[in-house]
Amino acid sequence: MDTLEQIATTTLGHYDRNAEAFFEGTRDHDVSQNIAALLRHIRGGPPFTVLDFGCGPGRDLKAFAALGHRAIGLDGAARFVAMARDHSGCEVWQQDFLRLDLPAGYFDGIFANATLFHVPSRALPRVLGELRAALKPEGVLFASNPRGRNEEGWQGARYGTYHDIEAWRGYLLAAGFVELEHYYRPEGLPREQQPWLATVWRRA
Repeated sequence: MDTLEQIATTTLGHYDRNAEAFFEGTRDHDVSQNIAALLRHIRGGPPFTVLDFGCGPGRDLKAFAALGHRAIGLDGAARFVAMARDHSGCEVWQQDFLRLDLPAGYFDGIFANATLFHVPSRALPRVLGELRAALKPEGVLFASNPRGRNEEGWQGARYGTYHDIEAWRGYLLAAGFVELEHYYRPEGLPREQQPWLATVWRRA
């Protein structure tokens, strides 16, 4: 079995090597539905302090800032961190998902769009607990991941876990979250053509 360090190093190396191509391939993706799903569940008045967890080159970080929120990015890939700072003008932290150092009770919301599926299942309870601790009381976590039948492993140089809704729900409930909603993406297509599972959770 690969160690967690090997998994993180290899996956981050893939993104560092392919950062520019990733940016060009994803810069026009419309995730406004996901951004709205996070923001509508946060209690209190804006602006909100939002962590873009796995911010990549900064597309969504820039969108949160443009909406008037205090957006902070986090990514483990050095190239992405530099690109996100340049693209968004926001504060961006370089942290490996498996070695987080987050302030306690700090964020109104955490936006994990297409990122948490890179966390191996054996590390997921700890990582979810760390994200929960970084949220303010009743703070909100959004997560969107490619769905599957609970398989995990390598796809090229990237490691991924592919949960179904039942298994994913089990991890989040055990970590101290309550479910607010879930849906599949892209909108308006038959379920077999919706590879993405989006879920929204409140810190219990």
